[in-house]
Amino acid sequence: MGTNRVKNIKREILSDQWALLEKVNYDYQLKSEKWVRQNRESYNRGDGAAILLYNPPKGTVVLTKQFRMPTYLNDNSDGFLVEACAGMLDKDHPEDCIIKEVEEETGYRIKEVKKIMEAYSSPGAVTEKMHYFVGEYSEDMKVSEGGGLESELEDIEVMELPFSEIVEMVGNGQIQDAKTIILVQYAQIHKLL
Repeated sequence: MGTNRVKNIKREILSDQWALLEKVNYDYQLKSEKWVRQNRESYNRGDGAAILLYNPPKGTVVLTKQFRMPTYLNDNSDGFLVEACAGMLDKDHPEDCIIKEVEEETGYRIKEVKKIMEAYSSPGAVTEKMHYFVGEYSEDMKVSEGGGLESELEDIEVMELPFSEIVEMVGNGQIQDAKTIILVQYAQIHKLL
């Protein structure tokens, strides 16, 4: 798998319900060339895609707001996060996935997206790699109210806000989702709005 500093990998499935949680034991060679036995847990929920929808003439972006149990368990008082539209690839091509997610979550039917990067979300414990996109939207692309799929029990609030307000929300901690912060900062650096 690309390195000769890892050998004797032993994997044990701890849970395979919503995603795959494994205990991984392996031998790892330190810089000193000494071999040590290490133990880790690895959570594999698949890769995902996220997008910042923006409207240059209006100076707005579309974000979502939804309940996230892990944040609630980690001191987020109401469990809700303001986020960029995102979803799991589910074996789809990243571009196809994000275009589908945009319509399901926000109600906008977009045709073009621009991929800006790929990055691991939390590489110390999670295998997920996110594919990041930006895409323009306009009012004539609105085909539904969005809100997610009822079959997936999604309960998503769609938010259209001025980009300047989104930047403030990142600065004052109202937006705490890493993928959204990355996309907002990309938009700032590249002056999309």
